[in-house]
Amino acid sequence: MSAPTTTTGAEPMTHRQTLEALSGLLLVLFVAMLSSTVVSIALPKIIGALNGSQTQYTWVVTATLLTATATTPIWGKLADLFNKKILIQAAIVVFLVGSIVSGFAQSAGQLIAARAFQGIGVGGLQALVQVAIAAMIPPRERGRYNGYLGGVMALATVGGPLLGGLIVDTSWLGWRWCFFVGVPVAVVALILLQVTLHLPTARRENVRIDYWGASLIAAGVSLLLIWISFVDDSFAWLSWQSAAMVGGSLALLALAVTVEARHAEPIVPLGIIRERTTALAILASLAVGMAMFGGSVFLGEYFQVGRGYTPTEAGLLTIPMMAGVLVSSIVSGRLITRTGRIKPYIVAGTVVLVAGFAVLGTIDHETPLWFLGVAMFLVGAGVGMSMQNLVLAVQNTVALKDIGAASSSVAFFRSLGGTIGVSVLGAVLARRVTDQITHDLTAAGIPAAGGGGNSTLNLAALPEPIREIVRAAYGDATGHIFLISAAIGVVGVLAALLLRPVTLRSSLDLADTARSVAVAADAIDGAPAFDEVPADAGRHRASTRH
Repeated sequence: MSAPTTTTGAEPMTHRQTLEALSGLLLVLFVAMLSSTVVSIALPKIIGALNGSQTQYTWVVTATLLTATATTPIWGKLADLFNKKILIQAAIVVFLVGSIVSGFAQSAGQLIAARAFQGIGVGGLQALVQVAIAAMIPPRERGRYNGYLGGVMALATVGGPLLGGLIVDTSWLGWRWCFFVGVPVAVVALILLQVTLHLPTARRENVRIDYWGASLIAAGVSLLLIWISFVDDSFAWLSWQSAAMVGGSLALLALAVTVEARHAEPIVPLGIIRERTTALAILASLAVGMAMFGGSVFLGEYFQVGRGYTPTEAGLLTIPMMAGVLVSSIVSGRLITRTGRIKPYIVAGTVVLVAGFAVLGTIDHETPLWFLGVAMFLVGAGVGMSMQNLVLAVQNTVALKDIGAASSSVAFFRSLGGTIGVSVLGAVLARRVTDQITHDLTAAGIPAAGGGGNSTLNLAALPEPIREIVRAAYGDATGHIFLISAAIGVVGVLAALLLRPVTLRSSLDLADTARSVAVAADAIDGAPAFDEVPADAGRHRASTRH
């Protein structure tokens, strides 16, 4: 049985209080996204300066996603047990420390380790911001606030690359400031949350934290992702290393499922995940995460290495994608609030996302920029209509006491998909680039080691003939991974189509919906009755007699 729960300060928030609290939460979300977008556009220069490899380039991104993925369900469950505000602030502190250490890294290996630590904080922020918003705003009203979320996503994703490009292109700053720049913003967010965020405090007696389940999930997922990153490079698909890592990962996850099924307060409640809407939303989030993270991470590299643009120019060239996110999230959010329907927008979003990646799958190192802009706008529009709305669909089906576990489960699988996508597509890109460079160097009569041992991402250190061969190889190979992203996205379309069409509730909790239904029934029947929740309100029953 779950521990008894008492809640204080549960009066509904006014619109002004909601906007004030959202200001701090959206700044937190902005900081978390900025840490990724500022670095992503500058990463080719960062890895080049540290003389890293394409594999290390991928791992700087993967390390953050891996630890964020592994810790997201833990943060989400803690939000159901402890004070949400304190947890958000703790995640910000972890994020701050990781940012500072990343800025002082002296090698690609140190940078990867620091980014892995930073990912623990990112995992908390991406789960807890959604949980806090769900604790303040009913699902149906949340649609119009998704426009604010879309605006923050667009600002961080457009402003981040521009800021990152400006930093690395400014000689007296240097790439280290890509990590330091978010520190003052995070400090401001920390203070703002202290002043503006006032959530009900859930006090639970005899709380039992599922340490074993958390450890087994983190270990199983991490081992699987490490295998994905190294297979077909450090060892073969059919090898004892593959057998040991895959077998070990499956055994750990199977043991985690057993522990979760028996624990009173599981990190990932299996009952919630088995619900049709949650299961399909998780499947769609997994596919969308693989397609979106796996594809968009390499756009900055394509523009800089494959096309020869500066980091600042590469940031400007990604604006169409962010415009798509902003427009589609605002428009779909308003329509969802007006109609209460969410499935049509999720389906449309996943279809547009697949179409965008399919168009990007045709590019090479000479594709016209207007064509790239149209394709990126489609990808952004698909993300804006699907990503946040998948979380909203799940939050609509669960009680407020389980909102943390439910929200973090979707975020967990989306991050898992993103990590797998970055790892797999990064490995595919590295293999194709290596093969293409070797082939073209041989055809040109240049020894394959002609680069003098320098990283292929450090173009300034390469002789002119080799530099052009490397550019063409990266530009041509990138289209192939976008095509793979489109194929992965089809799974998201199928999952979205299978979602039940529902009308979003206008109350914060399922129990409130139950009371409203029962009161209406009593008014019609003119007789006292038990409160009952209809099947479409989450299959829960309230046992309070009038």
